[in-house]
Amino acid sequence: MSLQLWLVYLAAAMGLSLTPGPNGLLALTHGARFGLRPTVWTVLGGALGFLLLIAASLAGMGALLAASGTAFTAAKWVGAAYLVFLGVRLWRSPAPVVVTGASGRPGREVARPLRLFADGFLVAASNPKAMLFFAAFLPQFMVPGTAFASQFLLLGGTFAVVEVIYELLLAGLAGRIAPWLARHARLFNRVTGGTFVGIGAVLASASR
Repeated sequence: MSLQLWLVYLAAAMGLSLTPGPNGLLALTHGARFGLRPTVWTVLGGALGFLLLIAASLAGMGALLAASGTAFTAAKWVGAAYLVFLGVRLWRSPAPVVVTGASGRPGREVARPLRLFADGFLVAASNPKAMLFFAAFLPQFMVPGTAFASQFLLLGGTFAVVEVIYELLLAGLAGRIAPWLARHARLFNRVTGGTFVGIGAVLASASR
């Protein structure tokens, strides 16, 4: 891939990352509830999920979902069900414990890295619409005759790095709402949980 084509791809990847989506919302939510450092696990899980989708799209899974109504419907319902489950879990969870320490800075809930990583991974990997997008988007930047591994490392690696930087910025900015969260913790759970349920409902009703 030429440098000029890669720069075009980089700009497109940045535009895609800036589009509001469930992984960005998850990074923002976890950043506010747990802090930036624990949320790194969420972001890394999401990056791995996107890399899996990119690899599957390059290998032809995206074309399969586009061609097979049954495969698309099954993947759509699995993704939608997980987002609804995540939203209900967040809605029903106790109010985040945000306390103010001696330094005057708010503390946060204790996070389990594996759970945060799994949330990020499953939200990304269970989104068939993202796979369809990659299936339509990536071929425009593929170079005929180039090995699969090389194209995956370049295309997947570029997108993953862009997405990680964007989600870490969201998680870092989320710290600014921590004082508000200390006063309105349960409302935060309701709003973010309801949003995930809404995204799942939209995904369930989506067509190819």
